[in-house]
Amino acid sequence: MTTTTLAVLVPLLPFLGAAAGLLLGRTSPGFVRPLAVLPPLAALVLAVLVAVRQGGGQAVDSHTELTPTGSVPIELSLHIDGFAALVAVLVGVVATCVQIYSTGYLREDPRYPSYAALVSLFTSAMLLVVYSGDLMVLLVGWEIMGICSYFLVGHYWETPEARAASLKAFLVTKLGDVPFLIGLFALATDAGSFRITKVLGTVASGGLHHPTLVALLLLAGVAGKSALFPLHTWLPDAMAGPTPVSALIHAATMVAAGIYFVARLLPVFQASSAAMVVLAVMAGVTMVGSGLAALAQDDIKRVLAYSTIGQLGYMAGALAVGDRGAAVFHLLAHGAFKALLFLAAGVIIHASGTNSLAVMSRMKDLRARVPDAFWTMTVALLALAAIPPFSGFFSKEAVLGAAEHVATGHTEQAPGPAGWIVLITGLVTAVLTAAYATRLWLLAFRGRGAEAPDHGRQPLTMTAVLWVLALPSFAFGLAIGPLPDWFDGHDLTPVLTTSMLGTGLALVGGIVTYGAWRHTTALAVRVPLGAVAAHPDADAGHVEAEAIATHASAYGDVASAPDPADPGRLLLGPLHRHAVVGFHLDAVYHALFVRPVQAGASLVRFLDREVVDTYVRGAGALPRWLGIAVRRAQTGNVQTYVSALLAGTVVLVVAALLVATGA
Repeated sequence: MTTTTLAVLVPLLPFLGAAAGLLLGRTSPGFVRPLAVLPPLAALVLAVLVAVRQGGGQAVDSHTELTPTGSVPIELSLHIDGFAALVAVLVGVVATCVQIYSTGYLREDPRYPSYAALVSLFTSAMLLVVYSGDLMVLLVGWEIMGICSYFLVGHYWETPEARAASLKAFLVTKLGDVPFLIGLFALATDAGSFRITKVLGTVASGGLHHPTLVALLLLAGVAGKSALFPLHTWLPDAMAGPTPVSALIHAATMVAAGIYFVARLLPVFQASSAAMVVLAVMAGVTMVGSGLAALAQDDIKRVLAYSTIGQLGYMAGALAVGDRGAAVFHLLAHGAFKALLFLAAGVIIHASGTNSLAVMSRMKDLRARVPDAFWTMTVALLALAAIPPFSGFFSKEAVLGAAEHVATGHTEQAPGPAGWIVLITGLVTAVLTAAYATRLWLLAFRGRGAEAPDHGRQPLTMTAVLWVLALPSFAFGLAIGPLPDWFDGHDLTPVLTTSMLGTGLALVGGIVTYGAWRHTTALAVRVPLGAVAAHPDADAGHVEAEAIATHASAYGDVASAPDPADPGRLLLGPLHRHAVVGFHLDAVYHALFVRPVQAGASLVRFLDREVVDTYVRGAGALPRWLGIAVRRAQTGNVQTYVSALLAGTVVLVVAALLVATGA
């Protein structure tokens, strides 16, 4: 079987699994779990075979015209280079782990068949984006992911939080997709084709007429899909969906698509220095802002959501300094440890019966209840904080090293200001990342107070997946030797200066947070934990849905009151109240977009009711009045009719005489 045939089957198998799952889910429930797990597992095996055959060498290209268009052709084409081959393997690994994990996590959920089918469709769409060599076909996968995220984030549609979050995710990403589509058309018009190879050839020959405009239009879509400032606000709210969905969205699909798109078309953005600086500013604000916000969150999943936004900022920063190798390297490493973080968080939520770190901090021995989640999440948090030798250290240092090279003028693949922006904000974010990672670990696993609820051991399908993902979270960075062969031969070895600075700052962030925690713990007066343990036989998905629906009320004053032992409050000080609400960006959007739209809708409704309807009612009233007058004249009395006829005749005769006399 040829490499092209294998590559076609990779996105096709999850798609067929999704179709079969939707058709057979209710009539044949015994097939649901095999149809959920086997197609993405088979796609993973084929993706590995494609990667082995591609071997980091020359890109695999294949194409056929989809349909005659008369102008710019649309083609079914594949373009598989080293980046695409490895990203497809990541998608397959995370999607398979999520599907296996979900068989235990949502084992009693009545909507599991549709959930599993949508996850498979989500996976298929992302694989289509990864392998596609045509921008219009890529756009199909791009948009399918948008609608899948809408349904999956709103899985617990009974809760208003889930309904609002799914709608927000859809609308915010669509806000970026409109200029993104315009940018794709402008790019294809200049290149005369949607084929990626032809587009890149046009850029290399200087045939792109408006590079800055095209790049900025494309960046709008990337900001929405990959949750970069200023279109990142949908991602924290998307935590209202099931935890496995969060793992999939944050680690290997949706948010990874925008970063991957820029990496694949990086020369388009490098053609405009202004666009590269704009991307650097977006990355810098995203990194620092999300780090501060993560340090203030109480919901464990929202901490991880803001963490994802910050790590996407690192990837965007690597692209802003022209190093797509460092960006994709961090994308791969982040995919492993972020999937692990979310899936471990799901286990913790099930064990504790809450998403709230404040409540968890009042439970002792929680780590003893979930030893698998404790050890694997510790590994993932160390990788997130970029502590050597964990994978996050190598990938994050590749980003900082690339920024340092551009800032100091060792390379001219991006403007110098972009390098300084990414380098400075990246180092600041290193401190913040270690701080909120340490805070999460301390509040979740070093709590004191009531005994943590005992729900027994978690299903093997959930705990085994954690250890599978822990391996790359720890050891993927050690594969730095052969990776340059897959990444255009670019060296990814950590730079001594940024390695020392980044690691030192991360250690400072962790140590200071630990000191703040010790200080606040010593002063805190513990509040007794209410009886909030979930039923031992409840599945994790049900526990999470309950936690979302009753996050404030179920725990009474314990959950809603500020936690006096939270080191984040001490570290942020007066900034905390702003950071906890994402620096009021949602309020800004409400003032700039929601209120004007609502005011416009109110004006249209007023005009329709008071102006348009008035004319319509008037047009109907005149014939009605005429009809009333005519009806009253129709009395049925012949004498009345003859009298009226004679009177009319007299009037006409008199009128005629007057006219004749006047003439």
